[in-house]
Amino acid sequence: MPANLTPAYKSAESAYKKARDPKERLELLREMLRLIPKHKGTDHLQADIKSKIKEVTESLTGPKKGGSKGGPPTSFRPEGAGQIALVGPPNTGKSTLHARLTGSHTETGPYPFTTQFPQPGMMPHLDIAFQLIDLPPISDQHPIPWIGNTLQSANGCLLVVDLGHPECVEEVLTVLEVLAAKKVVLSERWPSDGGTVGDPDDPFTFHLPTLLIGTKADRSSDPDADLEVFEELTGCRFPYLAISIEHELGLDAIGSTLFDRLEVVRVYSKAPGKPPDLDKPFTLRKGQTVEQLAELVHRDFAAGLQFARVWGATSFDGQHVGRDHVLVDGDVIELHM
Repeated sequence: MPANLTPAYKSAESAYKKARDPKERLELLREMLRLIPKHKGTDHLQADIKSKIKEVTESLTGPKKGGSKGGPPTSFRPEGAGQIALVGPPNTGKSTLHARLTGSHTETGPYPFTTQFPQPGMMPHLDIAFQLIDLPPISDQHPIPWIGNTLQSANGCLLVVDLGHPECVEEVLTVLEVLAAKKVVLSERWPSDGGTVGDPDDPFTFHLPTLLIGTKADRSSDPDADLEVFEELTGCRFPYLAISIEHELGLDAIGSTLFDRLEVVRVYSKAPGKPPDLDKPFTLRKGQTVEQLAELVHRDFAAGLQFARVWGATSFDGQHVGRDHVLVDGDVIELHM
């Protein structure tokens, strides 16, 4: 039986696919359940929506302990220029990398499964920061029931591996298999490549842009050859960075690569008659507009926006623009209500 989904439902589903804030996603799931036509043709989709509502609700309240809700949260509201998840097999240096990039006090150790719950931290880059979420290592021997939902709020993923490890290929294939079972597909495509490709008929399979991080590159005689073998045996063609945490090689390239791959646009605010605030830019994505910046500043600004003045590389100083004007990195903007 055809589903015959209504335009209102399709609009809510489209908004859900774009949402990254867990609370916003929960609200949209409830809206989808309210709007979906109730007949046998949508029984399976209704069940999927109810299941996702349960998952998101539990991720916001933390895992259950002893039959009651409690424990650390497993979902985080995105902050900074983008939320990036760190995933990988055990003992690849993932938590050590997180601590080095963010200055966090994530517990590290020479034994597997040191990290038990998601650990957030902020990695500075230029005058912005990326939110890095360190996740427990992925293995078929230690299932993580909430990990699929946790990844739904991420803008990208660092797949942290040791290409010199003899079991690297098998471990990565396990990671991909475990995540696929949770409806998460690690994607080679980033926004800078034209976005990720998803299944229009499956709103709950999430395609997550992925950057492969090869740790311990200083211990390899030929990191390029290691990568070539890895790609041949796994079929993966993720963009790749070789690093050494111990010798601090390649670490600076992570921030600049994320900046470019996510197509981050920094926009600086200016109050009328005052100098611009050049310390804390708002962050958008390539192609976003004055109206989307206004919504980011405050949701009421977009409704009351009359015009804006822009100073930047593609505008003459103080140019009056409308809400559809596309902003570029480094623009200074003055909103008039």
